[in-house]
Amino acid sequence: MRRWWAWRFLALHLCWMGAVALWLWPQGRLSAWGVPLFSGLFVLGLVDLWQPYHAVRRNYPILGHLRFLLETIRPEIRQYFLEDDITPTPFSRTMRAIAYQRAKQQTDKRPFGTRMDVYAPGYEWLNHAMVPADRPDPDFRVQVGNGRAQPCDLSVFNISAMSFGALSGKAIEALNLGARQGGFAHDTGEGSISSHHRRHGGDLIWNIGSGYFGCRTADGRFDPERFVRAASDPQVRLIEIKLSQGAKPGHGGVLPAGKVTPEIARARGVPLGVDCVSPAAHSAFGNPMELLSWLDTLSRLSGGKPVGIKLCVGHPWEWFALVKAMHETGLVPDFVVVDGAEGGTGAAPLEFTDHVGMPLQEGLRLVHNALRGMGLRERVRLGASGKVITAFDIVRTLALGADWCNAARGFMFALGCIQSQTCHTGQCPTGITTQDPLRQRALVVPDRAQRVANYHRHTLEALAELTAAAGVSHPCRIGKAFLMRRLETGEVASFAELLPDLEPGVLLRPGAAASLPEPFRAYWDAARPDRWRLS
Repeated sequence: MRRWWAWRFLALHLCWMGAVALWLWPQGRLSAWGVPLFSGLFVLGLVDLWQPYHAVRRNYPILGHLRFLLETIRPEIRQYFLEDDITPTPFSRTMRAIAYQRAKQQTDKRPFGTRMDVYAPGYEWLNHAMVPADRPDPDFRVQVGNGRAQPCDLSVFNISAMSFGALSGKAIEALNLGARQGGFAHDTGEGSISSHHRRHGGDLIWNIGSGYFGCRTADGRFDPERFVRAASDPQVRLIEIKLSQGAKPGHGGVLPAGKVTPEIARARGVPLGVDCVSPAAHSAFGNPMELLSWLDTLSRLSGGKPVGIKLCVGHPWEWFALVKAMHETGLVPDFVVVDGAEGGTGAAPLEFTDHVGMPLQEGLRLVHNALRGMGLRERVRLGASGKVITAFDIVRTLALGADWCNAARGFMFALGCIQSQTCHTGQCPTGITTQDPLRQRALVVPDRAQRVANYHRHTLEALAELTAAAGVSHPCRIGKAFLMRRLETGEVASFAELLPDLEPGVLLRPGAAASLPEPFRAYWDAARPDRWRLS
């Protein structure tokens, strides 16, 4: 009960106390207007506590109305609240507004044309056809794990990795229920599969990190028996081994003992009262060949489900070593998810978020071209994540070589995230990134799940419209020649000119390194399939 006296409920308590005080001890004119005023505000606060549509009002009764009041004063203030206060770029303004509007089924149309400076360096656009194609069915799918016993029919737009523990149980439930309603997949994050993931039965991508949560021994190593029990769940459609994540690649992490709740301990298979450690590196393999052998073992243990890896690209020679190991062993992952360094997280050292890891464009291009150059691209599906919010982001990412996209930030906005940047404090005002049961009650699962499904559906409908405008039947047919970028000189060039693809199989020929762009060609010959490092 102590938490009901938190400062965010102060206005509610003052209103009922003021009404009672003026009723018991009348003060003439003050009582005549004070009792109805305080009583009315108290009733408003009670309505705020129980209405299901606004998380801020549920967590901040009466006070929460100030936010919405400011939004209605004038358009400039409303726009401010839809911007990213840290980086108020055109991209950040647009992504938040679009995610909110589509989640709430509000119109995303706007007057007065583009907010972008079309003559600024870096401006990008999609060329359209003079005779657009018919609008295709927006339920775009991609087959992952062809040849496996249990292949997966995956949407081209899915929920990226966010763990239970980083997100609240109710946020996980809303995401999973929304994924089930919309027919797309929900990545568990490395915190493993919790009861909240299972409650509504949405398709899961089981993310396994270096802590092996959900399939670990007491000393933190991989446990095949526990893996088999979890992987046999029909709700698990893909198994994703996380080598690194874009926001803090190579870092690992620690969940302090005080934050390990009984629910988190059960989901991760760790003891209470002990720090929950995610090491920076895996212990199940030591070189590229061992990694590929382990992935093949996981697919067999899971009954033939697709197994792949997720990584933020770092040293290029390590990826080259892995590709060479694929060629030498014949063992190929079913998919690779490339996470760009621009990806987000609840908490990470500033140096890692700002200056470690390869951005999505360069990382995806390197992965796609190395597989293509070794003649392996048709056997490996590519996913991509890293500030993918709008349908244009999806088009651009698919044109760069991906088969599907994952998003975390956009689905967070759909849940109601207001970017208060208190994710690491446990005091999230919307109940999304907190384990406090009282704060979590602000998030009403059925309402937010519907918003998650709405955001996904409307984004794919916009993707279908872009696809038709480009004159093709599927977004994967939009090639690099369809996309243009303005250069520093003011001239324009297509992505095909700026970011050319390697010819299939070119890296199998003598003198292959010369085909790679700088600075990567220097590392191709030095990479070895049996080791990560150059020496």
